[in-house]
Amino acid sequence: MRLRCAVLDDFQGVATDFGDWSAIADDVEVVSLRDHPADEDELAAAIADFDIVVTLRERVPFPGSLFSRLPRLRLLIASGMRNSVIDYAAARAHGVTVCGTASSSTPPVELTWALLLGLARGIVEESTSLRDGGPWQNTVGADLHGRRLGLLGLGKIGSRVAQVGLAFGMHVSAWSQNLTKERTDEVGVDLAPSKEELLAGSDFVSVHLALSDRTRGLIGPAELALLQPTAYLINTSRSAIVDQDALLAALHAGRIAGAGVDVFEVEPLPAGHPMRSAPRLLATPHLGYVSRANYATYFGQAVEDIQAYLAGSPVRLLSPP
Repeated sequence: MRLRCAVLDDFQGVATDFGDWSAIADDVEVVSLRDHPADEDELAAAIADFDIVVTLRERVPFPGSLFSRLPRLRLLIASGMRNSVIDYAAARAHGVTVCGTASSSTPPVELTWALLLGLARGIVEESTSLRDGGPWQNTVGADLHGRRLGLLGLGKIGSRVAQVGLAFGMHVSAWSQNLTKERTDEVGVDLAPSKEELLAGSDFVSVHLALSDRTRGLIGPAELALLQPTAYLINTSRSAIVDQDALLAALHAGRIAGAGVDVFEVEPLPAGHPMRSAPRLLATPHLGYVSRANYATYFGQAVEDIQAYLAGSPVRLLSPP
């Protein structure tokens, strides 16, 4: 009997276009699920009859309570080699093997700059006005050359964002709780003395931190108040790092020039959510890792993971972060 494999959150309906799924066609039936489950009950009902599940990034939590409702599940594949929303102990207790895939950090770097440039030059507003027959020129763009880019985090993604900023002729500073001068010197940027000084002195601030107890709510009302009224905030990292209500209040009050956001507390974002209509906000539906190259890796290696599992030698096994 063929096994059944569900691919979650295939929003674009393209999962089977990437990777050679025909390689497992004799053994596995693949079904793409395009609608995001509203809750655990809906998810459990949707995948109860599947032996294998492929989930993208950390969009769908897999707590112990869910594993107990999926007695047929034997293999869980998550894109990327780190996933904080899977209960690994519960997976092991229920006999579920958890595997990952490689993932490139290049796409979120590029999206960060798409949001930053889009905000700085009013791209959406100007394009919409031009297409709708509106006034010829509505905005005066913000310059990048000679301005200060402040980075919260200088890891794999933050350091590459820094290199682009330097190429634009920007002054780049970085801060995180454990960041050292040796690291900033290595990247060629300044070490900000404190989070507060980085926020107050930057024309553009971009968030590139992992979510943890230390970073949750790191940017709240007091921190947003430090930003200049001409400053822009970009968050392509994790929603919970920036207080969403405080950001909405700052945008509505015009206390900052604008924000670019790719991550939200609830995803997909509900139809009437205030983040959909906030002023001075350029928002995208969590596209950070969504690119052709990454999808080819995710789904191509998902097929490899399934093949290896069926052969009795699982590869790219995941463990708790």
